[in-house]
Amino acid sequence: MKTLFRDRSDAGCRIAAELAEFANRRDVIVLALPRGGVPVAYEVARALKAPLDVFVVRKLGLPGYEELAMGAIASGGVRVVNDDVVRQFRVNADAIDIVADDELQELERRETAYRNGRPPPNVAGKTVILVDDGLATGSTMRAAVLALRQLHPAAVIVAVPVGAAETCEQLKEYADKVLCTVMPDNFSAVGRWYIDFGQTSDEEVKELLVRAAQERPGGAGTIQGGKTFVPADR
Repeated sequence: MKTLFRDRSDAGCRIAAELAEFANRRDVIVLALPRGGVPVAYEVARALKAPLDVFVVRKLGLPGYEELAMGAIASGGVRVVNDDVVRQFRVNADAIDIVADDELQELERRETAYRNGRPPPNVAGKTVILVDDGLATGSTMRAAVLALRQLHPAAVIVAVPVGAAETCEQLKEYADKVLCTVMPDNFSAVGRWYIDFGQTSDEEVKELLVRAAQERPGGAGTIQGGKTFVPADR
């Protein structure tokens, strides 16, 4: 029988039960990949009594072949470049900068909308639990892990309710631990494993972040880090 999550909140509660070892630890922070990862991560953060924030990642699409990622930018001014794609298609630095500048506008829009002026958290020395609602190709999550590494966390834990087994296995090369609650043989797509997989809105993201911040008064500090280039081999 197919395992189904009622919705993203249900999925978050089920992940949290498998992350009990990280509960009540001052060095733990939960970061969600918006938008769909936020309702999942909210339940994880609440169960673990950990702060919640978002980690925004935008893919840098190859000009003319935008579905192919030549890199990504992320919260904290971090840039990840896929050296293999850049070499193969002979993409110069100016072309990368043009695409990055366009994507930076959307990244900044989301961060402004979601945080409402609150600074991003300082993840240096922290154990970061990075949450999404599922993993298909894993390209965004992989970019997020690589970007987070440049902000010097103590460890990066990837936690998702459902994922393709091959993708979850590949991510172990990048993260310190990967938790995929369900890894079905006939994965197909993330939404197939939810009864309710409606789109998460910007307003819902903002509401959950505000609620989480209210539950943990004081908030977190500011992410430190400039523009950083690291390889992303696939």
